[in-house]
Amino acid sequence: MPLLAEEVKSRIETAEPGIAMKVFRNSILLEKPEDLLRAAAFLKSAPDFRMDYLASVTAVDYLKYLESVYHLYSIEKKTGPVVLRVRVPRKDPRIPSLVGLYRGAELQERENYDLFGIVYEGHPDLRRLFLWETFEGHPLRKDYVQEDSEVLEAADIEWLDRHGISSPKEVRQHALELRKQGKRAVAEKDGKEGA
Repeated sequence: MPLLAEEVKSRIETAEPGIAMKVFRNSILLEKPEDLLRAAAFLKSAPDFRMDYLASVTAVDYLKYLESVYHLYSIEKKTGPVVLRVRVPRKDPRIPSLVGLYRGAELQERENYDLFGIVYEGHPDLRRLFLWETFEGHPLRKDYVQEDSEVLEAADIEWLDRHGISSPKEVRQHALELRKQGKRAVAEKDGKEGA
């Protein structure tokens, strides 16, 4: 059974004074990331809510800011979701980790860190989940520039060498030339976008 965001917001404000929030599309937008832990802890422990299950932690890039979105449910009361949202600047996106409250946040926060670059402070093992540690950028951000998959870079050649896979001389030379120039193998746009 869905809960009304206005009612949930009112209850949080009463129990946890000082948390700045507003209702946004039947979700609760926390205006300060540091308030997330207090709001989530209240929802998990309050007898009327008992939001004991974190179903998802997702991220969204709105160009001007990034957002982390949480869907909480109560298994005990068979209610939910309560949706919490936290906005952070693109430049230094930091949000407290919920792993201490919800163990299920661990891999989902790592996924958002990997693909969007959101840093979940206090996470016990915050590292990339899908991509390798030296991967540059965060591919689900709207400003991410994709590599040209047809061109190998020096790091690719080194990886192939370490794994006993040879590559053609011309490909190696092109990769080394890119490195010397300080360039990356960026995919060229085909001009058909928006067509």
